[in-house]
Amino acid sequence: MRHWKLFAALAIAIGSIWFSGCAGPESVNAPRSVTAYSGARLLTGDGSVIENAVFVVENGRFTRVGRDDGTLPAGATRIDLAGKTVIPALLDAHSHIGYMKNLSSGPENYTRENILDHMNRFAYFGVAASMAMGTDFGELPYQLRDEMAARRYPATARFLTTGKGLAPIDEIRPDNMRHSATLVTTPEDARREVRALAARNIKIVKTWVDSRGGSVRKLTPEVYTAIIDEAHKHNMKVAVHATGLADVKLLVRAGVDGLAHMVSDVDDELLDLLKAHPNVYFTLCFGGPHRLVYAPWIDPPHPLIRETVAPEQIERLRKRLAGTKPDARARAQAAWDKMARGLARINAAGITIGVGTDGGGQTGDQFVGWTMHTELENMVAAGMTPGQVIVAATRTSARIMGLDDLGMVAPGKSADFVVLDANPLDDITNTRRINKVILRGNEVPRAALAAAWQAAMGPAAGAK
Repeated sequence: MRHWKLFAALAIAIGSIWFSGCAGPESVNAPRSVTAYSGARLLTGDGSVIENAVFVVENGRFTRVGRDDGTLPAGATRIDLAGKTVIPALLDAHSHIGYMKNLSSGPENYTRENILDHMNRFAYFGVAASMAMGTDFGELPYQLRDEMAARRYPATARFLTTGKGLAPIDEIRPDNMRHSATLVTTPEDARREVRALAARNIKIVKTWVDSRGGSVRKLTPEVYTAIIDEAHKHNMKVAVHATGLADVKLLVRAGVDGLAHMVSDVDDELLDLLKAHPNVYFTLCFGGPHRLVYAPWIDPPHPLIRETVAPEQIERLRKRLAGTKPDARARAQAAWDKMARGLARINAAGITIGVGTDGGGQTGDQFVGWTMHTELENMVAAGMTPGQVIVAATRTSARIMGLDDLGMVAPGKSADFVVLDANPLDDITNTRRINKVILRGNEVPRAALAAAWQAAMGPAAGAK
């Protein structure tokens, strides 16, 4: 009965989004719609700040951005945002969508309904798009990707996929998200499977080069070099889960495009390699490494968590973190301190840093959507400025994901933005003070989504 209630409530929420956009700004016969948002502090996404800004949205796109001089296009509706701060909608370049559902995580949850629920959660939290990294399977991810591109869900975050990742045999087990990965053991395997992904119009190939503490036989350099070489022939990037310093150096030399996680340590040789390969980017995925030693938002739960996460899932994470043994906490703190020092070095060297959260991953209770905001906080804790982090989460991540129409509030871009009640340049946690979210010119029905989730969770939901 409870599962029926969950699906019914979410169906209503999804339906409301669908119908609110059916006659939306990109419909062929839609009348001209012009809205001017004025008076806010605007963080454009490239590091610029415009005080007392005005930006005009016409048929789902920005057509004018600048200081408010009091003039508006004829027929424009003005919305006063005085006292607010506006940022471009955020972008998550590394997540695992469709697996988590309340207390369970696995391929049995990988359904259209659950994936759309996750994308609604991203939208609720001000995330315009998220890329599933290597754990998708079947025809469904391609169908949803194409439906999103066709604007079928105009107020839902866009779903992007890297398809099935390419992995060595020890990474592929039925009890983890990599159950769907494609086995590659030879350079010929690698090239064949990259070509298969290219035929699916995949833009980034995901693979793994990690011994996981000695339990996994890693891909050999000849195999991952073949993956990289073949991908580049098809104008595709390669992003690798690799955290060991020696492995990362070899991968950079082999021409890898992205490191899907922060490297465990940074030395002078790696910095020199990264400077010699300026197209390499990092998506840090700091949530897992940091929350063992820093997660004030779970006890007590942040209001946004109470609105969107079932009480039993909140309690499970609270107990898990509270039960961390002192020696494990000390090891986690030492590992975090080393990674933070490394991030400070690569940031100072001008290496490209985007945002990935690993949200939905099976490391446990990675609350979808919420993890974006903790990732931003963790990046600041590691030494980046709030301004740098906002750019990383918007313009830079858009470039990594190949989304030319997102990442900035600028003429010609899609009208995807977040209105905040406070300035994140003063405190990065102000990205959580969401007043409204607009995607493709449509306001996300956040109150309706929260109400549906609350109803599905039952009477204990929202309790402090």
